[in-house]
Amino acid sequence: MSAAALAGRPTDAARRALAKRFESAGIDSPELDARLLVGHVLGLDLTGMIASSDRPLTADESMRLDVLSGRRLAGEPVARILGQKEFWGLPLALSPETLVPRPDTETVVELALEMLRESPAKNSPSIADLGTGTGAILLALLSELPDATGIGTDISVEALGTATANAAHLGLALRANFIHCDFASALTGPFDLVVSNPPYIRTGDIANLAVEVRAHDPLKALDGGADGLDAYRILIPQAARILRPCGALVVEAGKEQAVQIEGLMTAAGLMPHASPKADLGGIPRAVGARKMP
Repeated sequence: MSAAALAGRPTDAARRALAKRFESAGIDSPELDARLLVGHVLGLDLTGMIASSDRPLTADESMRLDVLSGRRLAGEPVARILGQKEFWGLPLALSPETLVPRPDTETVVELALEMLRESPAKNSPSIADLGTGTGAILLALLSELPDATGIGTDISVEALGTATANAAHLGLALRANFIHCDFASALTGPFDLVVSNPPYIRTGDIANLAVEVRAHDPLKALDGGADGLDAYRILIPQAARILRPCGALVVEAGKEQAVQIEGLMTAAGLMPHASPKADLGGIPRAVGARKMP
Protein backbone atom coordinates (compact mmCIF):
# COMPACT_ATOMS: atom_id res chain seq x y z
CA MET A 1 0.00 0.00 0.00
CA SER A 2 1.43 3.37 -0.99
CA ALA A 3 1.54 6.22 1.48
CA ALA A 4 -0.86 8.11 -0.79
CA ALA A 5 -3.51 5.47 -0.06
CA LEU A 6 -3.29 6.16 3.68
CA ALA A 7 -5.66 9.15 3.63
CA GLY A 8 -8.41 8.69 6.18
CA ARG A 9 -6.56 5.98 8.09
CA PRO A 10 -5.69 6.57 11.76
CA THR A 11 -2.21 7.94 12.36
CA ASP A 12 -1.00 4.84 14.17
CA ALA A 13 -2.30 2.50 11.47
CA ALA A 14 -0.60 4.64 8.81
CA ARG A 15 2.68 4.51 10.71
CA ARG A 16 2.52 0.73 11.03
CA ALA A 17 1.70 0.30 7.35
CA LEU A 18 4.62 2.50 6.36
CA ALA A 19 6.96 0.59 8.67
CA LYS A 20 5.98 -2.65 6.93
CA ARG A 21 6.83 -1.10 3.54
CA PHE A 22 10.21 -0.05 4.84
CA GLU A 23 10.85 -3.47 6.38
CA SER A 24 9.95 -5.20 3.11
CA ALA A 25 12.41 -2.92 1.32
CA GLY A 26 15.23 -4.00 3.66
CA ILE A 27 15.57 -0.68 5.49
CA ASP A 28 17.50 -1.19 8.73
CA SER A 29 15.27 0.81 11.09
CA PRO A 30 11.76 0.62 9.58
CA GLU A 31 9.80 1.41 12.74
CA LEU A 32 11.92 4.40 13.70
CA ASP A 33 12.03 5.80 10.17
CA ALA A 34 8.26 5.48 9.77
CA ARG A 35 7.64 7.20 13.09
CA LEU A 36 10.00 10.06 12.25
CA LEU A 37 8.47 10.67 8.83
CA VAL A 38 4.88 10.50 10.04
CA GLY A 39 5.74 12.77 12.96
CA HIS A 40 7.43 15.24 10.61
CA VAL A 41 4.43 15.42 8.30
CA LEU A 42 2.04 15.90 11.21
CA GLY A 43 4.32 18.24 13.16
CA LEU A 44 4.19 15.97 16.19
CA ASP A 45 6.79 14.53 18.53
CA LEU A 46 6.46 11.02 19.98
CA THR A 47 4.15 12.14 22.77
CA GLY A 48 1.96 14.03 20.31
CA MET A 49 1.75 11.03 18.01
CA ILE A 50 0.62 8.80 20.86
CA ALA A 51 -2.03 11.32 21.83
CA SER A 52 -3.17 11.61 18.19
CA SER A 53 -2.97 7.93 17.30
CA ASP A 54 -6.62 7.78 16.25
CA ARG A 55 -6.64 10.98 14.21
CA PRO A 56 -7.10 10.20 10.50
CA LEU A 57 -4.57 11.45 7.98
CA THR A 58 -5.81 14.11 5.60
CA ALA A 59 -5.35 13.71 1.85
CA ASP A 60 -2.65 16.40 1.87
CA GLU A 61 -0.76 14.70 4.71
CA SER A 62 -1.02 11.39 2.90
CA MET A 63 0.43 12.87 -0.30
CA ARG A 64 3.27 14.57 1.56
CA LEU A 65 4.06 11.31 3.33
CA ASP A 66 4.09 9.56 -0.04
CA VAL A 67 6.76 11.95 -1.33
CA LEU A 68 8.95 11.58 1.76
CA SER A 69 8.60 7.80 1.96
CA GLY A 70 9.54 7.57 -1.72
CA ARG A 71 12.77 9.41 -0.97
CA ARG A 72 13.51 7.04 1.90
CA LEU A 73 12.81 3.98 -0.24
CA ALA A 74 15.25 5.39 -2.81
CA GLY A 75 18.01 5.34 -0.18
CA GLU A 76 17.98 8.89 1.14
CA PRO A 77 18.61 8.92 4.91
CA VAL A 78 15.81 10.14 7.14
CA ALA A 79 18.12 12.82 8.55
CA ARG A 80 18.58 14.28 5.05
CA ILE A 81 14.84 14.18 4.45
CA LEU A 82 14.12 15.96 7.74
CA GLY A 83 17.07 18.33 7.36
CA GLN A 84 18.44 17.69 10.82
CA LYS A 85 20.07 15.08 13.04
CA GLU A 86 20.46 14.81 16.80
CA PHE A 87 24.03 14.50 18.10
CA TRP A 88 25.00 14.42 21.78
CA GLY A 89 21.37 15.33 22.48
CA LEU A 90 21.64 18.48 20.35
CA PRO A 91 19.47 19.05 17.25
CA LEU A 92 21.75 19.98 14.33
CA ALA A 93 20.68 21.26 10.92
CA LEU A 94 22.29 19.61 7.90
CA SER A 95 23.26 20.80 4.44
CA PRO A 96 24.49 18.98 1.31
CA GLU A 97 28.07 19.95 2.26
CA THR A 98 27.97 18.34 5.70
CA LEU A 99 28.14 14.76 6.88
CA VAL A 100 25.22 13.39 8.84
CA PRO A 101 26.62 13.24 12.41
CA ARG A 102 26.78 9.64 13.59
CA PRO A 103 26.69 8.07 17.05
CA ASP A 104 30.23 6.69 16.57
CA THR A 105 31.55 10.25 16.55
CA GLU A 106 30.26 10.79 20.08
CA THR A 107 33.22 8.61 21.09
CA VAL A 108 35.48 11.51 20.05
CA VAL A 109 33.57 13.84 22.36
CA GLU A 110 33.85 11.35 25.23
CA LEU A 111 37.62 10.92 24.90
CA ALA A 112 38.15 14.66 24.38
CA LEU A 113 36.33 15.44 27.62
CA GLU A 114 38.35 12.79 29.46
CA MET A 115 41.67 14.12 28.19
CA LEU A 116 40.76 17.74 28.77
CA ARG A 117 39.76 17.00 32.35
CA GLU A 118 43.07 15.16 32.86
CA SER A 119 44.98 18.29 31.79
CA PRO A 120 46.30 20.87 34.25
CA ALA A 121 43.37 22.91 35.54
CA LYS A 122 42.35 25.74 33.24
CA ASN A 123 39.33 27.99 33.68
CA SER A 124 38.58 28.71 30.02
CA PRO A 125 39.83 25.95 27.71
CA SER A 126 40.17 26.78 24.02
CA ILE A 127 39.14 24.21 21.41
CA ALA A 128 39.75 23.86 17.67
CA ASP A 129 37.56 21.56 15.56
CA LEU A 130 39.25 20.87 12.22
CA GLY A 131 36.80 20.07 9.42
CA THR A 132 33.85 21.00 11.59
CA GLY A 133 30.97 20.25 9.16
CA THR A 134 27.76 20.82 11.11
CA GLY A 135 29.83 21.87 14.11
CA ALA A 136 28.77 18.67 15.88
CA ILE A 137 31.91 17.89 17.88
CA LEU A 138 32.70 21.50 18.81
CA LEU A 139 29.13 22.32 19.84
CA ALA A 140 28.82 19.13 21.87
CA LEU A 141 32.01 20.04 23.75
CA LEU A 142 30.89 23.62 24.34
CA SER A 143 27.56 22.34 25.67
CA GLU A 144 29.49 20.35 28.29
CA LEU A 145 32.10 23.00 29.08
CA PRO A 146 30.38 26.31 29.91
CA ASP A 147 33.66 28.24 30.22
CA ALA A 148 35.18 26.94 26.98
CA THR A 149 35.47 28.75 23.66
CA GLY A 150 36.13 27.22 20.27
CA ILE A 151 36.90 27.67 16.61
CA GLY A 152 35.65 25.39 13.85
CA THR A 153 37.30 25.29 10.44
CA ASP A 154 36.13 23.89 7.13
CA ILE A 155 36.98 24.21 3.43
CA SER A 156 33.27 24.45 2.61
CA VAL A 157 31.68 27.88 3.00
CA GLU A 158 28.25 26.23 2.98
CA ALA A 159 29.23 23.91 5.83
CA LEU A 160 30.49 26.88 7.84
CA GLY A 161 27.15 28.60 7.34
CA THR A 162 25.39 25.50 8.65
CA ALA A 163 27.68 25.27 11.68
CA THR A 164 27.22 28.98 12.42
CA ALA A 165 23.43 28.60 12.29
CA ASN A 166 23.60 25.56 14.57
CA ALA A 167 25.69 27.46 17.11
CA ALA A 168 23.18 30.30 17.09
CA HIS A 169 20.20 27.97 17.45
CA LEU A 170 21.82 26.27 20.44
CA GLY A 171 22.71 29.55 22.14
CA LEU A 172 26.45 28.94 21.69
CA ALA A 173 27.24 31.63 19.10
CA LEU A 174 29.13 33.84 21.59
CA ARG A 175 31.58 31.03 22.32
CA ALA A 176 31.99 29.54 18.82
CA ASN A 177 33.65 31.08 15.80
CA PHE A 178 34.06 29.52 12.36
CA ILE A 179 36.87 30.07 9.87
CA HIS A 180 37.23 29.11 6.21
CA CYS A 181 40.48 27.15 5.80
CA ASP A 182 41.90 23.65 5.30
CA PHE A 183 42.10 22.04 8.73
CA ALA A 184 44.38 24.30 10.87
CA SER A 185 46.15 26.14 8.06
CA ALA A 186 44.82 29.55 9.17
CA LEU A 187 45.06 28.97 12.93
CA THR A 188 47.87 30.03 15.24
CA GLY A 189 46.69 28.87 18.67
CA PRO A 190 47.59 27.95 21.23
CA PHE A 191 44.70 25.58 21.92
CA ASP A 192 44.08 23.28 24.86
CA LEU A 193 42.22 20.77 22.72
CA VAL A 194 42.12 19.98 19.01
CA VAL A 195 39.49 17.58 17.64
CA SER A 196 38.68 16.32 14.18
CA ASN A 197 36.57 13.83 12.26
CA PRO A 198 38.46 13.94 8.95
CA PRO A 199 37.82 11.99 5.73
CA TYR A 200 39.17 8.48 6.34
CA ILE A 201 37.44 6.12 3.92
CA ARG A 202 39.85 4.49 1.50
CA THR A 203 39.10 5.67 -2.03
CA GLY A 204 38.63 2.10 -3.24
CA ASP A 205 36.07 1.38 -0.50
CA ILE A 206 33.69 4.25 -1.23
CA ALA A 207 31.76 2.33 -3.88
CA ASN A 208 30.95 -0.34 -1.28
CA LEU A 209 29.45 2.05 1.27
CA ALA A 210 25.72 2.01 1.98
CA VAL A 211 23.73 4.08 -0.51
CA GLU A 212 22.69 6.39 2.35
CA VAL A 213 26.36 7.38 2.69
CA ARG A 214 27.91 7.17 -0.77
CA ALA A 215 25.04 8.88 -2.57
CA HIS A 216 24.18 11.54 0.01
CA ASP A 217 27.23 12.48 2.09
CA PRO A 218 29.72 14.87 0.43
CA LEU A 219 32.54 12.91 -1.22
CA LYS A 220 35.26 15.26 0.01
CA ALA A 221 34.18 14.53 3.60
CA LEU A 222 34.55 10.78 3.01
CA ASP A 223 37.53 10.20 0.71
CA GLY A 224 40.73 9.76 2.70
CA GLY A 225 42.92 8.72 -0.21
CA ALA A 226 44.35 5.35 -1.15
CA ASP A 227 45.00 4.23 2.44
CA GLY A 228 42.48 6.52 4.14
CA LEU A 229 45.19 8.46 5.97
CA ASP A 230 45.79 11.48 3.71
CA ALA A 231 43.95 13.92 5.98
CA TYR A 232 45.80 12.76 9.10
CA ARG A 233 49.15 13.40 7.42
CA ILE A 234 48.10 17.02 7.06
CA LEU A 235 46.17 17.75 10.22
CA ILE A 236 48.28 15.96 12.84
CA PRO A 237 51.45 18.08 12.27
CA GLN A 238 49.22 21.17 12.13
CA ALA A 239 47.61 20.20 15.43
CA ALA A 240 51.00 19.67 17.03
CA ARG A 241 51.93 23.21 15.96
CA ILE A 242 48.86 24.93 17.46
CA LEU A 243 48.52 22.91 20.68
CA ARG A 244 49.83 24.42 23.88
CA PRO A 245 52.13 22.21 26.02
CA CYS A 246 50.06 19.42 27.60
CA GLY A 247 47.27 20.12 25.10
CA ALA A 248 45.33 17.18 23.67
CA LEU A 249 44.48 16.02 20.15
CA VAL A 250 41.57 13.62 19.54
CA VAL A 251 40.60 12.35 16.08
CA GLU A 252 38.08 9.89 14.76
CA ALA A 253 39.54 6.80 13.08
CA GLY A 254 38.29 4.21 10.64
CA LYS A 255 38.49 0.48 11.16
CA GLU A 256 42.08 -0.80 11.58
CA GLN A 257 43.55 2.71 11.36
CA ALA A 258 44.26 3.50 15.03
CA VAL A 259 47.80 2.10 15.13
CA GLN A 260 48.84 3.96 11.98
CA ILE A 261 47.33 7.19 13.27
CA GLU A 262 49.21 6.80 16.54
CA GLY A 263 52.39 6.40 14.49
CA LEU A 264 51.70 9.70 12.74
CA MET A 265 51.09 11.34 16.11
CA THR A 266 54.39 10.05 17.47
CA ALA A 267 56.21 11.27 14.35
CA ALA A 268 54.74 14.74 14.95
CA GLY A 269 56.15 14.80 18.49
CA LEU A 270 52.94 13.91 20.30
CA MET A 271 52.53 11.19 22.91
CA PRO A 272 49.60 8.87 22.10
CA HIS A 273 46.97 8.35 24.78
CA ALA A 274 47.06 5.09 26.72
CA SER A 275 44.59 3.47 24.35
CA PRO A 276 42.02 4.48 21.71
CA LYS A 277 38.39 4.63 22.80
CA ALA A 278 36.18 2.01 21.15
CA ASP A 279 32.70 2.67 19.80
CA LEU A 280 29.69 0.48 20.61
CA GLY A 281 30.78 -1.94 17.88
CA GLY A 282 34.16 -2.45 19.54
CA ILE A 283 36.10 -0.55 16.84
CA PRO A 284 38.88 1.74 18.15
CA ARG A 285 37.15 4.95 17.06
CA ALA A 286 38.70 7.86 18.96
CA VAL A 287 42.49 8.20 18.98
CA GLY A 288 44.13 10.69 21.29
CA ALA A 289 47.56 12.16 21.93
CA ARG A 290 49.09 14.89 24.07
CA LYS A 291 51.73 17.51 23.38
CA MET A 292 54.56 17.18 25.83
CA PRO A 293 55.47 20.08 28.15
